[in-house]
Order: sequence, then structure tokens, then C-alpha cells
Amino acid sequence: MRLMITRHGQTVDNINRILQGQAPGKLTETGIAQAKKLAESIKDEHIDVIYSSDLKRASDTTAEITKYHPKTSVILTKDLRERDFREYVGKPYEAVDWDNLPDDVESNVEMRERIKRTLDEAYEKHPDKTVLIVCHGGVIKVLISIIHDFPVEKIEEIEKHGNTALTIIEMTEDKDHVVHLLNNQDHLE
Repeated sequence: MRLMITRHGQTVDNINRILQGQAPGKLTETGIAQAKKLAESIKDEHIDVIYSSDLKRASDTTAEITKYHPKTSVILTKDLRERDFREYVGKPYEAVDWDNLPDDVESNVEMRERIKRTLDEAYEKHPDKTVLIVCHGGVIKVLISIIHDFPVEKIEEIEKHGNTALTIIEMTEDKDHVVHLLNNQDHLE
């Protein structure tokens, strides 16, 4: 499977350093422009199916992409949502005690389980196709950890993807995956 992964465009909360978690999020004018530039940059790619987080910031980014791919199936899923930060949603990053998160905040293990369901489904249904996943920074880190079989404890060490950054990975059954592009934002230059 040829897997393309991208993060949503910049949001109001991104620039204000507010934790969004599973809140919908609203793209800024810059975020909309980023999504349009991403869409333009991949307009000639053959994309068989798009899996997108159902949160507004991701689905709005997906909508820009589908302007060039109107016949491509889009699957909106809760499984690709950002981490559920519960009581921390809407608070500044600086207000979060990252070393002592409350027990009700979704763990990396819980995130990995739900995200893996979608990745497994995509691979099972589209092993010889091109799949685009539109999601969130934390979700991409988990996807990378699953693909490369990194332990859960290493997720936080994975570089966070920029808004509309593109990663392309050729996934193979023998797990000898080839990374063609990683966290690339050339389309924004």
C-alpha cells in the first residue's frame, strides 16, 4: 500500500498554543491557504481512498483535497481523532503538566489501539492502492510508531509534523517499508 499521511492546516488554537484535543478546531486563513497548497501539490497523485479524522479542522483540509479528487471515496472516522485530553481541552499548552496527566486523559496505548484499527483496515482493504490519511500531529506520531514498530514509550520522541506536512510511505507485507517523503512542507514555499 502506498500510504500518504498529512496533518490538517493551521488552526486558531495552533497559533494561540491552546490544546485542541478532540475539539473541532477552526482553520485560520493561513490554514486554509496551506490546505489549498497541499491539495494543489498532490492534484496529479492517484489517490484511491481518503481516510480522514472527522474533526472539522481535518475534514476541512480533506475538503480542499477532494476538489482535485472529486471521485475519491472519503471515510471520516473518529479513530483518527487527536488524543482525548479531557479537562485540558481549551487550555494553554503551558498550563498542562505533561509529566502528570490525569488518568482520564487518553494514553498512548489507547490511542495506538484505535489508530491501528484504521491503519489495519486500510491495508486489508487497499493493499495495492494509494491511501491518504488526513489527521493530527499526535495521530501521525502514533502512525509512524505503528508502521516502524516502535515501542509506545518512544512515541513522544518522534518529530511532530507541521501543518499540512506530507509523508509518503510504501508499506509492504514483509514490513520492509520504504519512506519516500517525511514531514515535507515544500508545497508551502
